[in-house]
Amino acid sequence: MNDFTVLPFQSVSFASAAPGARLIVLGAVHGNETCGTQAIRRVIAEIEAGQLGIVAGKVTFVPVTNPLAHARGQRNGDRNLNRNFAPTEAPAEFEDRIANWLAPLLAQHDALLDLHSFHTAGEPFVMLGPEDNAGSLEPFARAAEETALARCLGVHRCVDGWLDTYAAGVARRTAAGAPSREADVRYGIGTTEFMRSTGGIALTLECGQHDDPAAPDVAYRAIHRALAHLRISEVPVPAPVAQMEALRLYRVVDRAHAGDTFVRPWASFDSVAANEILGTRHDGTPVVADADGYIVFPNPAAQPGQEWFYLARRSPRA
Repeated sequence: MNDFTVLPFQSVSFASAAPGARLIVLGAVHGNETCGTQAIRRVIAEIEAGQLGIVAGKVTFVPVTNPLAHARGQRNGDRNLNRNFAPTEAPAEFEDRIANWLAPLLAQHDALLDLHSFHTAGEPFVMLGPEDNAGSLEPFARAAEETALARCLGVHRCVDGWLDTYAAGVARRTAAGAPSREADVRYGIGTTEFMRSTGGIALTLECGQHDDPAAPDVAYRAIHRALAHLRISEVPVPAPVAQMEALRLYRVVDRAHAGDTFVRPWASFDSVAANEILGTRHDGTPVVADADGYIVFPNPAAQPGQEWFYLARRSPRA
């Protein structure tokens, strides 16, 4: 018996007779990121015990979005579920089968909260979509609603610019003759980008380092705050975070060789200075910051040809 038949997909929904917003909350899109799974199961238990009332609309929880990766205790099953997320008529990888099940479920909701954690040390933050625009890459018209939801989650930093920056990296990889997967902008499309394409709003909450014991509590509080903000639960609406640092990704640097190394153990949002050496290529060539800013998602275990780290700077977004 193979993995496809022994690993079912699970969602748990609670709906009110009163109309309202429809929220979906995902955990373990990456199998080794379990803070969301723990928080979701805690909130489900509270609802089932009558400790948390659902008074309008609907909430759906997916505790383990990628059961194959989760069962293996690793980030991916056959591939990264948060890349090229879309239904397909010819599923070839386990993540394709997840997308065929999950994409219609996402489309039944108005808002998505996708709970993640990250590899290296760092403070929690929320990933926003683009500002309102009518462009071809990621058109959007609900930035104010999405930002309001982000400000209620209880974290003090937001980051945007994901798909623009990923697309610029794809263009560079294409020019260098990279394999088709690394040189395809569709591989920058994950759950949140798909959700926005259906007309919804969507946030990725990075709750802390994978093994940080505080990360499940960050996720738990965010679920409660999102339910209250959307008036789905009976809990009073939380006050928005008054001071939120806004950063924008602008550059992605790939790891070209297994011998590429960082000069020190970087954490997300460590500040960097223009011309500061961040790492060294296997042939000794230094990798430097092109401007003052911050390093984001440094991954010393990145595979050659994949993202090694991102650079961010202050966002002009209010």
